[in-house]
Amino acid sequence: MKSEGVQSSGNEQNGEDVQNGDSAQRIVLGDIEVIRVVEFQGPFAPARDFVPEAGAEVWKDNEDWLVPDHWEPDTDSAGVALQTWVLRSGGRTVLVDTGVGNGRERPGSPDFHHWQGDFLGHLARAGVHPQDVDVVVNTHIHGDHVGWNTVDAEGEWVPTFPNAQYLVPAADDFHFGPDNAYGNGLREDDRLIYEDSVAPVHRAGQAVLWDGVHRIDEHLSLESTPGHTPGSSVLRLASGSDRAVFVGDLLHSPVQILHPACNSCFCLDAEQAVASRRRVLQRAADESELVIPAHFAGAGAVEVRRQGDGFQLGPWAAYGAA
Repeated sequence: MKSEGVQSSGNEQNGEDVQNGDSAQRIVLGDIEVIRVVEFQGPFAPARDFVPEAGAEVWKDNEDWLVPDHWEPDTDSAGVALQTWVLRSGGRTVLVDTGVGNGRERPGSPDFHHWQGDFLGHLARAGVHPQDVDVVVNTHIHGDHVGWNTVDAEGEWVPTFPNAQYLVPAADDFHFGPDNAYGNGLREDDRLIYEDSVAPVHRAGQAVLWDGVHRIDEHLSLESTPGHTPGSSVLRLASGSDRAVFVGDLLHSPVQILHPACNSCFCLDAEQAVASRRRVLQRAADESELVIPAHFAGAGAVEVRRQGDGFQLGPWAAYGAA
């Protein structure tokens, strides 16, 4: 997700936790502890702008469960969360995406411009400190997924997590990096995002580029799912009988589970995005994977079931306190 091109609802609270202080939740899948760390949750943008191909009837027909977490009918605002998933696997700590980051120049993304939040405080309260992180996964290079890759150290951007390996999709690194002129120069924000949140990780020697499939450990692997961006990826978890798939921005709203042909307004290649979405949902339904998107509000993770040629939502995740 990125806010460029979308007029926000005006209800967002810049960097403010909106869960009454409960910014972390915990679930155990097999041998892996999963901690959900939420930086923001609430209305974000008009639903019809957010998922343009989902007509008004889609939202209205599903109002009974979309409200209040995923849709606010009075303002027609889609609800989202900005969140990071912390995985403790095989004695290592893995972060999936790193949010917006504080104090960034994002003139084309007004919701994220000079954002100020307590992301590191939320992590600390969940028992995670920067030096403890072993692996950072950027599912793709958008500003709200790589922002806390780095911090400002006396005017210089340096890696936030000094001991971590940062896994970055090679296709996104090329597309948004200098070799492809920062996304073909279409958005100034793409250059700024790369320069303050990705390039410093390269300079520190902590970036690992990958393509296709990349195994992190015996339980976790990355898989390319292009469309939202050229290098968009999902992280698969398999431990014991439990399965989960962290889908990044393959899904922005649960209405896309019911209507997988509907892209968000942020998808760069619409046809590829639909194909990747269908493929991931089919496997999730067939293998009972818990689907964990980057921006679902409410419980944030849901099971998927087949329904004819399409899909329906199963149970939402249930958490304990982190």
